[in-house]
Amino acid sequence: IAARVAGELPIEFALVAGDKAGAPALRNAEARGIPTLALDPKGFAARREFDQALFARVAASGAKLVVLAGFMRVLDGAVAEAWRGRMVNIHPSLLPKFRGLHTHRRVLAAGDAEHGASVHFVTPELDGGPVIAQARIEVRAGDDEETLAARLLGQEHRLLVACVAAIARGRVELRGNAVHFDGEALAAPLRLQADGQLRRA
Repeated sequence: IAARVAGELPIEFALVAGDKAGAPALRNAEARGIPTLALDPKGFAARREFDQALFARVAASGAKLVVLAGFMRVLDGAVAEAWRGRMVNIHPSLLPKFRGLHTHRRVLAAGDAEHGASVHFVTPELDGGPVIAQARIEVRAGDDEETLAARLLGQEHRLLVACVAAIARGRVELRGNAVHFDGEALAAPLRLQADGQLRRA
């Protein structure tokens, strides 16, 4: 939302939705006059029913792209497949490394010298869709989960904005299982640069 207000994103928000009524993202959207939806999973007998209901409302909003950020639910495979190429997720690791939870802890346990975040197209496979771009940071001596997470967060924000902007401008798209950038298939994920731009690795 801040990037859109600053003129960095050529988009309009159709809906900000979530599964937690108290989420700060919903309050932020409301304050900007953006339509919001909080749908409680407890009102549904099964995960798939919740996902179908949520995404029926997303579709009804007219949204052309779904951006998952802080949405910590595993989506039903059929629902994810229906939005193939039109839904992205941000994940705090250099995918395909460390899919799932506790990525900062796992990076430290592995002794990796580098950490980062990835934006990928969503598929039925958890954190397994084609990766669009990554931001990388050094793992420093003395880092713990909190310091690593805090240092990465700003890069995550910049990366997500850059990827959504590239999709909105028609520079990034999914064709089959391959991410295309300016019409050419990527051999490796794009990298976020210091100037906020995406470049080929």
